[in-house]
Amino acid sequence: MKITEAVAALSALAQPSRLEVFRLLVKYGKQGICAGDISEQLNIAKPTLSFHLKELSQAGLIFSERDGRSIIYQLNVTGMKDLMTFLTEDCCQGHPELCATDSHCC
Repeated sequence: MKITEAVAALSALAQPSRLEVFRLLVKYGKQGICAGDISEQLNIAKPTLSFHLKELSQAGLIFSERDGRSIIYQLNVTGMKDLMTFLTEDCCQGHPELCATDSHCC
């Protein structure tokens, strides 16, 4: 991952509604969830949600698939892993495995 891609992903997540959407999609995993259900669960107006979904998608953090008349949004696991790897690749003097949440890194 290049620094510009990491900045785009972090910028997308640096907004409360988008972070909530991202976290909700993490919970749904491969199953995904349609925009209407996201809107209802997070109480975000559909036009506003559409904007946030576009931002997260352009940042490579989520993707969508058509399922009949619905569009299902899912977490882009590869995008998330790439971002996490980028953020931790130099952790603990080049030993990112030490940055696990249960360790006492740094």
